[in-house]
Amino acid sequence: MINVVGIGLNGQESLIENTRKLVEDADLLLGSDRHLSYFPNHPAKKIISSNFLADINSLKQTYKSDQSVVILVSGDPLFFGLGRLLLEHFESQELEFYPHLSCLQLAFSRVKIPWHDAKLISGHGRHLDELISSLQQGLEKIAVLTDSINNPQAIACLYLSLNIPINYEIWVCENLGDTKEKITCFSPQDLSTSNPDQFAVLNLVILLRKNSLELDKITLDKLPLFGIEDRYFLTFEDRPGLMTKREIRMIILGELCLKPPQIIWDIGAGTGSVSVEIARLCPTSQVYAVEKTAMGITLINKNSQRFKVNNITSIQGKAPDILNNLPNPDRIFIGGSGGNLVDILEVCQQKLTQQGMIIIAVATLENLGISLNWLKNKGWDYQLLDLHIARSVSLANLTRFSPLNPVTLIQGKKPVVD
Repeated sequence: MINVVGIGLNGQESLIENTRKLVEDADLLLGSDRHLSYFPNHPAKKIISSNFLADINSLKQTYKSDQSVVILVSGDPLFFGLGRLLLEHFESQELEFYPHLSCLQLAFSRVKIPWHDAKLISGHGRHLDELISSLQQGLEKIAVLTDSINNPQAIACLYLSLNIPINYEIWVCENLGDTKEKITCFSPQDLSTSNPDQFAVLNLVILLRKNSLELDKITLDKLPLFGIEDRYFLTFEDRPGLMTKREIRMIILGELCLKPPQIIWDIGAGTGSVSVEIARLCPTSQVYAVEKTAMGITLINKNSQRFKVNNITSIQGKAPDILNNLPNPDRIFIGGSGGNLVDILEVCQQKLTQQGMIIIAVATLENLGISLNWLKNKGWDYQLLDLHIARSVSLANLTRFSPLNPVTLIQGKKPVVD
């Protein structure tokens, strides 16, 4: 039997009695130099592993069933550990696993946060695509196993380069279970400018999402005229990605051909990011932000207060019914339709002023087809703008593109009636 024993940084003290006995009775010990250093006087043959795959192949050729073999590993060998590799080379009947506390168990216990619902990611020798996706989704708890490239500082830089409207605090947990253990909480900004060499080699990172209402106050005169970074907006806690992204908003503003003073409808306003941009650009225009959810209305109001715009009226209700009570618009932006796109367009055609314009943002082929069929049947002039945009993100000492969800904008102009 090959016994795979997980061990902590405090060496023999981390082993319970029966596991310690297995190690003491071993004929052969295989492990890293650090693992074997915990047993300096052990009489067994020792193999210091520098190439684990080669050592496994060698062991497989020389292993005898009457030998007592112990492979020493860190923490839980079946949790992002060497257990998976061993199971690919030996029959499961030949292996017994004796896990120690994993580093993630220790880390969350030190931070004093339940971790049953945490997203666990290994950045050890891997790309960080899974981390990018998790951050963009705004997951509440994310733990990352690091390496020398994907280190704490690199992870903070990656988070900042994504420019997402979600705040995180980052905990760096070093030498867990050792006398040199160190747990430190950083803001992403502070961690991004830190020296990567200041952290112990054995470390991991925990990212904890902060309540968006804790966003720092903004200095309005330092913001651009338009194209506000996404991170400045308050957004949905459970759906942080449900917001029109900065690059898309900038194009929408251009496609609307705004000419203040105007009446503008923002249908399916969500967090109100488009409404806020319009209101700041055109302070003499009146923006009606229509949103069916109470949480969305709360966010629209809070973002209006946050950016100190007083020309947005939030309207809670389901389109198209709620639209009949609004003043006739000069411009309409439809960012969401709740499955009622045709009915909404019918009301918009009735209410839209002469020489008025509609911009429809669609993310599915079905809604694109519905929109085009309606515009053709009603004799509208229209043009399409298909947007495939990617942002650069920092990956350690490299840079790559991370795509935003593709969006098609339809600009429709109401037919002139003599």
